Amino acid sequence: MLHDDRSPITEAPDAEAVRRRADEIRLRVAEIAGGRPVTIVAVTKGFGPEAVAAAQGSGLDDVGESYAKELIAKADAAGARLRWHFLGAVQRRKVRDLAPLVHLWQSVDRPAAAAEIARHAPGAAILVQVDVTGAPGRNGCTWDEAPALVDGARGLGLDVRGFMAVAGRTDPRSEFRRLASLARDLDLAELSMGMSGDLDVALEEGSTMVRVGRALFGDRPVRDPDGRRR
Repeated sequence: MLHDDRSPITEAPDAEAVRRRADEIRLRVAEIAGGRPVTIVAVTKGFGPEAVAAAQGSGLDDVGESYAKELIAKADAAGARLRWHFLGAVQRRKVRDLAPLVHLWQSVDRPAAAAEIARHAPGAAILVQVDVTGAPGRNGCTWDEAPALVDGARGLGLDVRGFMAVAGRTDPRSEFRRLASLARDLDLAELSMGMSGDLDVALEEGSTMVRVGRALFGDRPVRDPDGRRR
């Protein structure tokens, strides 16, 4: 398992600590992937724009956000060099604002979301998110819905590059393995599988993209009941 510095940090993470962790993650990814190209996405959800600057300073230009408001604010502060990945539930009313900024939509889970992206960002690159666990309340389409969603998004002119998934805690290996098999069946090259806690297993099962937040920045800042960070 990847080493993780769990000491809580503020919304302005120590840049040197982030660089050290980024180097460690790169070495671990290279060791497990065996030379296979793997994109490391720095997930700055819950942190301020300082985390984005720290990721950039560590040579990580792929940054992921789950909330439209945070992505827009951080993109404005960071400039144009970064590649922004949208990881959260796609709300149709937010797509217009996000469209000029998002490099890869990782969480397309229904035809309406694909249609809205195609409307505001023709030809956009997307991943189809599959709920690999079947647990109630999880984002993602079902296994049975995935092939039709891929075909429908392609029909809209979108660049469907692969799948994204958030595994459960019980049996992530079998979930990742099944998703990799489905990607091969549908001739999809990208697999966004694995986060800080299941990075190793995801890479062993063929992930081409990992999403790391805690392993890179430490624990997210705690929020007061009124939503302020402390």
